[in-house]
Amino acid sequence: MSKQPTLTLIESVFSQSKDYIDNRLELYKLKMIDKTSSVTSSIISYVALFVIFFIFFVVFNIGIALLIGDLIGKAYLGFLILAAIYGIAGVILFSKRDKIFKTPITKLIIGKFL
Repeated sequence: MSKQPTLTLIESVFSQSKDYIDNRLELYKLKMIDKTSSVTSSIISYVALFVIFFIFFVVFNIGIALLIGDLIGKAYLGFLILAAIYGIAGVILFSKRDKIFKTPITKLIIGKFL
């Protein structure tokens, strides 16, 4: 007769252990959903801001190129000068891309997931 209470106790422990594991898995799933939604919403907001800034930047640069061209006397030279300036800036940014872009973006993404 002493086996019956022991068996019931063991079944109860296994049942509670299973419930505990199920609850922990559910908690990890919910935490992952929370982190994923946070990262996704951040990415969407950054993309929206980037698009708005990009449109402003393009229109502003067209205006600057036309102004430079007007000052020089030939509109196409304004665009060429501005393109040369951005080409030089692009080469500099490309040479420093890991330090300027990769490391901060990696840290930002890791920080969002932690």
